[in-house]
Amino acid sequence: MQYEPTPTAPLYLIVAATRIGMFVAAWMVPAQGVRVILVVSGLLMLLLALSFRHLKITDDGDQLLIGFGPLPLFRKRVFYSAIERVEQARSTILDGWGIHLSPSGGWVWNLWGFDCVDVWYEKGAKTKKFRIGTDDPVGLSAHLKERAKKERA
Repeated sequence: MQYEPTPTAPLYLIVAATRIGMFVAAWMVPAQGVRVILVVSGLLMLLLALSFRHLKITDDGDQLLIGFGPLPLFRKRVFYSAIERVEQARSTILDGWGIHLSPSGGWVWNLWGFDCVDVWYEKGAKTKKFRIGTDDPVGLSAHLKERAKKERA
């Protein structure tokens, strides 16, 4: 079963607008040191905007690949055989967007919205959890359950 949704979100536009604001401010500020700081910060915002435009969830053979893009700086791979449990869920505003530890436990990989899938997987002797934000929680959950079951058999 091939599964490769690529949710996009307008959040990168906010980062891009911030970058433009920094470049405009750098052009208007007379102090050289402040100008350099604003230009460098604007370039970092450009890098972030290019890194968080979409979230690609890919069936990569025997493993799941999750990556923000189009600039692929942030990626995660999980073997289907390591997946123990998968559940559809809804995140809260406290879970937020991006990549970070969640107050509800585990890592969040979310671009936009509140629909998500919680995945528990084995890593060494421990069971870890991460949350994948998606615009298709039913399809992603079904895909992960099917692949995990197939790989464990």
